[in-house]
Amino acid sequence: MIGSLITGAKALIEGLSITLKYFFTRPVTIKYPEEKREPAPRYRGAHILRLDEEGKLKCVACCLCATICPAQVITIEPDEDENHMKYPKKFEIDLGRCIFCGFCVEACPKAAITMSTDYELADYSRKDLIYDRERLIRAENR
Repeated sequence: MIGSLITGAKALIEGLSITLKYFFTRPVTIKYPEEKREPAPRYRGAHILRLDEEGKLKCVACCLCATICPAQVITIEPDEDENHMKYPKKFEIDLGRCIFCGFCVEACPKAAITMSTDYELADYSRKDLIYDRERLIRAENR
């Protein structure tokens, strides 16, 4: 009987010591709008369309990214310039439906599409989550 009381008291004191240790340490939370957490290096956020050294879009409208996308959120309308070079006349990604798997980045033969570490993607309407070509290019310059 006394042995079980001593064992119980020992367990209680051990549990309280752990509780008090965490009670007096600094909290893990951050003050979000003022402080922003740095995402992990492998984090996949918003998409970016890349430009080459001349300022032209790297995308050649091969549509591999749209083909491999499991959520079917990429829409591309290819077009040709006067030199018969293909480019995307329309390039849209619906981030409201995107699962951020990164398959589009892996499938692109020209490395024209990448993913940023931007995690603040909330918006007030679904149509604002559809990123067009100009918005995807602008994301690179931020």
